[in-house]
Amino acid sequence: MDRDEMTKPTDEYQPRKPISKAEREARKAFRQVDAVKAMSEHALAEEAFARNRERLKAERLAREAAAGPAPKKKPKTKSK
Repeated sequence: MDRDEMTKPTDEYQPRKPISKAEREARKAFRQVDAVKAMSEHALAEEAFARNRERLKAERLAREAAAGPAPKKKPKTKSK
């Protein structure tokens, strides 16, 4: 068998096989399940992000409170 016989010609149009109503309904159901799963994963990721952000904020505020007030910086003067 030639290599050319194994590949499909790209210039030849092949119409799609029509899908049945049952297959269309099954695809629709699977899409809905996948969408619900994706949304729940997204919600869990958002919740984890918010908890981590609040934890880091609390740690930063605790560090700043323990360090005391930050000294004020003097503005730099331009030298000629």
